[in-house]
Amino acid sequence: MSEPAGTAAETGQGGLRRVIAWPTRVWPGRSHGPDGRLHLSHGPIDLVFDLGGAPGEVAAAEAVAGRAFDGLLEALVAELPLLRSPAGPGSAEPEGPVARRMMRAVRPFADQFVTPMAAVAGAVADHMRDAIRAEAGVSRAVVNNGGDIAIHLVGAQRYRIGIHDYRHFGRYAGIVEIGAGDGIGGVATSGWRGRSHSLGIADAVTVLAATAAEADAAATLIANAVDLPGSPRVTRRPARELAPDSDLGDLPVTVDVAELAPEEVARALAAGVARAEDYVARGLIKAAFVILQGQARGVGAGFAAAMRIEDGGSRTAGGEDR
Repeated sequence: MSEPAGTAAETGQGGLRRVIAWPTRVWPGRSHGPDGRLHLSHGPIDLVFDLGGAPGEVAAAEAVAGRAFDGLLEALVAELPLLRSPAGPGSAEPEGPVARRMMRAVRPFADQFVTPMAAVAGAVADHMRDAIRAEAGVSRAVVNNGGDIAIHLVGAQRYRIGIHDYRHFGRYAGIVEIGAGDGIGGVATSGWRGRSHSLGIADAVTVLAATAAEADAAATLIANAVDLPGSPRVTRRPARELAPDSDLGDLPVTVDVAELAPEEVARALAAGVARAEDYVARGLIKAAFVILQGQARGVGAGFAAAMRIEDGGSRTAGGEDR
């Protein structure tokens, strides 16, 4: 599957920041992009930092980020057997700080099959953001880990987040705006077209939550729920055939979805919306945007109504605001 080559961020009207939640690929190492943002990568971890503040504050935050990044991947690899095992009340407690974040994030969702790996990208982003927040006085610290984003805003800072549907690269399916007082510290996207394997058929599910790790886990499970079990229009293969070390083992993951009839799209979306509504009602997430073949549904706390659909993007149909 194809992926875009970078993550875009730009300043909107009134000083608002805008980011697009889609994956990035870069060479390993440490660098600054053309826009001056710090870029750290190691193996599957790919971090872009959007830092706001005085030059000295930003420089201090970048130094903190470098220290927090050192050894992070190696610590996760050391605990992979546990992190690839299904989570539940009796799961052992990991040792590393990022691994512990992963386990905490998925435990509330363990009524479904889920492993801590469902929260790995978000947990890494949270860890890096919190390290910066603890030691540097920046007014904005946004850490984008391949599309899973941890956010720290101060005062009147606001952020515009571009919701992508993975079908029309270069265009937004929608825009949602958040502020420092909205209780949203993380945004994550999942779906069968993304970097990770999915049990469902959603093109994209984007979740807003208190942390990026929680958003990551919830997006994974909502995307799994968007499905048409047994449909001949969905092609699946055992996860282990695609990635021998997959935490999904022999579970069938989606590799292709043919064009669906409108009623099929509606039925699959309804299943995902039901799960998203449950998570909102339980206080696990703030909002979710569920997208399949050009149709979008929004759930949650006023953010669904606030999402503005871009021209040429996905169309809303029966969106919810609960």
